[in-house]
Formats: sequence, structure tokens, C-alpha cells
Amino acid sequence: MAKSPGCRCPGCAIGLLGLYSCRWAKDQRKGLRTTKCDCGWLFFLFCACLFTLVWLYHALIILNDFHNLNEFLFRQTQWWVDWSMPLLGVTVLLVTYSALLLVLALSLQLCGQPLKLHCVHKCLLILTTLVVAAAFVALDVKWAEQWQSARISLQATGPFLHIGAVAGMTLLAWPVADCSSRTRCAAPKVLLLLVYFGVTAALYLAPLMISSPCLMEESQLPPKPALAGHRGAPMLAPENTLMSFRKSVGCDVRVFETDVLVSADGIPFLMHDETLTRTTNVREVFPARATMNGTAFNWTDLQQLNAGSWFLQKNPFRSVQGLSSEEKGQARTQKIPTLQQVLQEAKQHNVSIMFDLRPENHTDYQSFVNVTVETILQSGILPQLVLWLPDGFREQVRRQAPGFQQIYGLKSSWNETESPLRVNLPYQDISTEEIGRYRQDNVSVNLYVVNEPWLFSVLWCAGVGSVTTNACQVLKEMKRPLWLLPRSTYLMVWIVTDCVSFLLILSAFLLLQKCSRRKEPAGSKTDVLLTKINSLMQE
Repeated sequence: MAKSPGCRCPGCAIGLLGLYSCRWAKDQRKGLRTTKCDCGWLFFLFCACLFTLVWLYHALIILNDFHNLNEFLFRQTQWWVDWSMPLLGVTVLLVTYSALLLVLALSLQLCGQPLKLHCVHKCLLILTTLVVAAAFVALDVKWAEQWQSARISLQATGPFLHIGAVAGMTLLAWPVADCSSRTRCAAPKVLLLLVYFGVTAALYLAPLMISSPCLMEESQLPPKPALAGHRGAPMLAPENTLMSFRKSVGCDVRVFETDVLVSADGIPFLMHDETLTRTTNVREVFPARATMNGTAFNWTDLQQLNAGSWFLQKNPFRSVQGLSSEEKGQARTQKIPTLQQVLQEAKQHNVSIMFDLRPENHTDYQSFVNVTVETILQSGILPQLVLWLPDGFREQVRRQAPGFQQIYGLKSSWNETESPLRVNLPYQDISTEEIGRYRQDNVSVNLYVVNEPWLFSVLWCAGVGSVTTNACQVLKEMKRPLWLLPRSTYLMVWIVTDCVSFLLILSAFLLLQKCSRRKEPAGSKTDVLLTKINSLMQE
């Protein structure tokens, strides 16, 4: 193979071509040239790489809510697996493969080598695209609220994605300029340049569409949101156990968030799932009744169950390794607590308590409400520390316990004469603009479930009053949002980034044009000589 004018290392060019085209033998490389079909595959490779990167971004964003997906899949299959690790592993593999293949293609282009993608790579690229497409379809069908999570995430990552995208287009300047200079046909050359400069110009102006509550002065930053421990501190101890709530007190939570069921003999106890299989050893103790609703068990039966060993065995948040031997021993002996016990903990530490009362569709739900209210009133806890969340029979509860703080999951259920109002909403269901309006109306907003620092930072800047979290030990240590930037500073960063990128792109095109002109005379003389020889042979 002749030495390429764009490559000073023929061995490197041969290696790159071998990896990309699987053509290692010398006779396999003879007469190869890039066709329109090869250019089409290069475009498909670029799109596939971009597609996998977008999915990687989504995969990282949904980690905030992945425990919910693990719980959902457990209820469907009765098999506990932390699916976040396989998801990230496969995603990283697909991104790495397509990115390396794209780097190979661009390197071959710069070396002036033919872009003959091997059929195995073509099949794998198609498979990669189909896998990612299937993942997006599954996300849309089964977990559509994550689109809102992605929208919110752009408020945290938008400025940095803009800089990264501009840097990426700048790095593509040399391959695009080289491809343009080698293309003799005017139409493909014009199309390539129009697409490249059109996308680049759009990226230069992208900050006009970027909005983030963290673009503000330090003096405008609202107070840090208070923390509500979601089932206690479930990363540090088994969820909905006394150990978990005591751990959350050490994280400075201001609210215990939990879930209440009522036993067959009328004892309110803590349990999130309606069945006991995920967080207890009910399959071992009562195998014939394992799948029954938790309300079908009396308190004597429930006291026989262990509510902590599952945490050490399944390691739901991959945090068990951080526990001491003493803490592991304590977790191993946890039992299902009663609501009365947790109320005493809240009373002792002056912490509010908020809970869902399940199952809402139970025929005895009104009696569940009555016994729960009676248990709270008998505990001696200050009524203002009770945030009453269940919507069923709310007016009855208001009459029985007027001191309870009513907190609503739907704005339509608010009593407009009540002040102050409190709402408890999924973080995907509210925009930063709505948060601002609620603050103006003196509405206290609690959002759930917020685990990742980037999400907590956005909500902090937006002015949320409190968040429910699994990661209280992480959010407790945050002294300020991950980033805070005055708009004037961001404007300067935007302008400097665009200007530097433009100068680098312009330099790449001018330098390549200058190099091409230097090689043009020699090439022209050779073409003339070959033409004369051809004409003489014909005569």
C-alpha cells in the first residue's frame, strides 16, 4: 500500500485499517477506495455513537430513581437484583465500542485511508442501535416520568453540555476540513459544510435556550432545603426500622417519612410494601402465608419476623460494606416497629412524622384511619409534629385532630382557607417556575425522592422548602449547591467559549487549505504527465 500523503506512519495506517476493515493482508488492501456507501456507513456510525451517548446520559440521570425500579421489578418477579449495575455496564460497553469505532474512522480519514467498514462492525452497530432504541421505548412505556427527570437535569448540566458540545464540534473541524478538501464533487462538499457549520452555529446560540435556577448571585440563594428521611436512612440501615430512623436523626432530618399498615388485630406498624416478602423473612417463618397482605397478619405473628437480615443479604444501595461490625450486628436483629414506637422516637428528637396509610383500597380503610389517629393522639406527640398525608377521610381526621398539619399530594384537594398550606409531590411533577409561585403564596413544598446531589442542587436553587431522600448522609454534607454562577459570569464564559472555538475551526480550515495548495502543483504536473502518456499510447 502506498504511503498516504496525510499519514507519516504507514504502519499506523495499516493497523487502523485492519481494526476498522479487518483487512490485514497486503493483497486485501489493494485498490480500496471510499465509496458513497462507505460514507453512508460513516454517517450511521456517527449517529449511533451520538445515540448511545444520549442513552448514557439518561442512564446516569435515572440512577436517582433506580431503587424504585428495583422494587417494581421485585414485585413482578419476586427476585431482587440491583439492575443499575447491568444497565450501566451494558451502556458503557456500547458507548465505548461505538466511540472507538468512530475514532478509528476519523483517524483513517485524516490518514487518507479508505473507510471500508467490515460487515461484523456493521452488524454490531445495527445491534447497538436496536438495543438503545429498545431501551428508550421501554423507558417511554414503563417509566415515562423519567423524561421529566431528564428535562430537570438539563438545568444542572446544560451549561456544561454546551461547552462539551462546542468542544466536540471544534475537534471535528480538522476531519471535516480534510474530508471537504478531498471531495471533488461540489454537491456533497457543500452539504457537508452546511450541516457542520449549521450545527456549530446552533450550538453557539444554544445558551439562549438554557435556563437554570443556579444562574444567580450568591446573595440570592434560598435557604438549604430541610431533609425528610425516606423510610429513615435506608442507605445506612434496613428501611422502616428503629435503627433506620435513629440513623436519620444523625443526618439532621427534620421529618420521618414512612408507610403504615394496620395488623389484623388493629396495631399500626411500619411497612412500605403491602406484602412482607421483600423486607422480612416471612417466606421462612410463614411459607404458606408469605404472599398475603401484611394486614392479614396479627401483631404476634409480625413480631416473629426479622426485618433486618435482608438488608445485609441484598445490599440494596451497595452501602453495607461501609457499616461497622457492630452496625451489621444491630441491623441483623431489627424487627418490624409499631407506629407507636416511631412516634416516641419523633417525640424524643422533636422531629415531625409524615406517612402513607396503606392499602387505600382496603374495605376497612376507615377503621385503619381511626385506629391510626387514636394511636397518634395517645402517644403524646405534639400535634403540630404530625404531617397528615392520607387523603381518605381527611375531613374526619381534621375534626378528630385539628392540631395535625395537613399536607396534600394534589393541589385540587387543598382547602384554600387553610394557612399555611403544605404539599408533597414527586419532583418530576413541578417546574422551577411553579416552585417560585408556591413560595410567593407561602406554600411549603416537599419533593420526593431526591437522592443525587445534582438534583438537590437544582431544587435548592429553585427554593424548595424540603426534600424526601434516601441519601440523607450525602445531602447533609452539602454546604452549597454543586455550582452557582452569576449570569454575567456565564455570559462571559459563553462568549469566550464560542470565540475560541470559532478561531480554532477557522485556523483548521485555513491551515488545511494552505497545505492543500502546497501539494497542488506537484499533483497538477503529475496529472498532466499522465494525460500526455495516455494520449501517446492511444495514438
